[in-house]
Amino acid sequence: MMINTVISSRLLGGFFLRLSLNILMLLSCSLAVVAVETAHAEQDLLQELGRTAVLDTMLQNAVRQGLISGAVVLVGNQNGTLYTHAAGRAGFESASRPLTVGTVFDIASLTKVFATTPAVVRLMDQGSLSLLDPLSRWFPEFAGKEITVLHLLTHTSGLHDGMLDPSAPLESAISRAASQSSDKPGTRFQYADINFILLGNLVRRISAFGLDSYCQDAFYQPLGMVHTGFNPAANGNTAATLGGRNGVLKGVVQDPNARLLGGVAGHAGLFSTAEDLGRFARMLLNGGVLDGRRVLSSRAVAQMTAPYFFRNGKIVRGLGWDRESPFSAPKGALFSEVSYGHTGYSGSSVWIDPEANLYVVLLTTRLDYRNRRGFNRLRSDISTLAAALFARHEKAAAAQMPQNTGP
Repeated sequence: MMINTVISSRLLGGFFLRLSLNILMLLSCSLAVVAVETAHAEQDLLQELGRTAVLDTMLQNAVRQGLISGAVVLVGNQNGTLYTHAAGRAGFESASRPLTVGTVFDIASLTKVFATTPAVVRLMDQGSLSLLDPLSRWFPEFAGKEITVLHLLTHTSGLHDGMLDPSAPLESAISRAASQSSDKPGTRFQYADINFILLGNLVRRISAFGLDSYCQDAFYQPLGMVHTGFNPAANGNTAATLGGRNGVLKGVVQDPNARLLGGVAGHAGLFSTAEDLGRFARMLLNGGVLDGRRVLSSRAVAQMTAPYFFRNGKIVRGLGWDRESPFSAPKGALFSEVSYGHTGYSGSSVWIDPEANLYVVLLTTRLDYRNRRGFNRLRSDISTLAAALFARHEKAAAAQMPQNTGP
């Protein structure tokens, strides 16, 4: 009996010894795997830091070259922000305060797609108008002309720009446009602010609200875009623009016709931040919804960004939005064919790619307006590098998601 007990004890002791050795071996293997994974993670982090450093350097170089006084870049997807960086100054003096991601900018022609276009599309979605409605339905001055809402939104009305009469700016804009002899509408793409001056006033005529109050109620307040609006109160965190004979402007719209129209116009006048524009871009990528608040139907978003082809497909526009044209430098080299965006004369641009689930916001204090090629190269390079860096991570993350193979 005693012998059996001793043997059993030895057997048990050997069993626990082998078990302990196996556990130690497993722990050693696990630690080795963790060490390898940690090394890979650190390597990926260093690579990402290196790539984002290139983005930082691009902005710094543009400042050193005198192209801009400063810039803010924000890259994100439908879930949030992936990268932000602010470089340079909010003004043109050496004593100007540094830019931040929360600096308010005059976003110029981005007004067309962050205010006027969504307002018109929302009214259209509610049945208040249609794309094929003649402009003369709301503007009797255009009776006998074949211009439609679609022609205005795609810059194919044939209308061209001119300075407004300071004594009656809106009336002069309408009467001068109505008296123009132009090409047959729909036959040629010709970018012109007058199209969106008319559309901005159309929002008032249909809704009985000014474009500023309509967009605040319909979009900016529901989306939490607290720094977006027309005629902002200039403060220490507002970027300046060059105003020609008016010198430096701060909190006052740079576009002279928008100033004549009281700072609220369909083509220019909106001020915003990179963070706010990012929230709007996220809403579009999410089909009209952000943080549980729907501001546009998915149908409206799809219709607004659908392609319209001109010049045998060489120019592609959405409703208001650009897709492929002489103004699409921010598309870069890597954004997909379904991507869309817009630029602003003050040095702003946004480009959004639903296929890559990515958007890029660039806001600058622009200095050199003559070097358009250099500035468009900056826009293109920022978008190309952002797509190369962050679209890759999006695809890798999507590939790691578990696949639904059945019920």
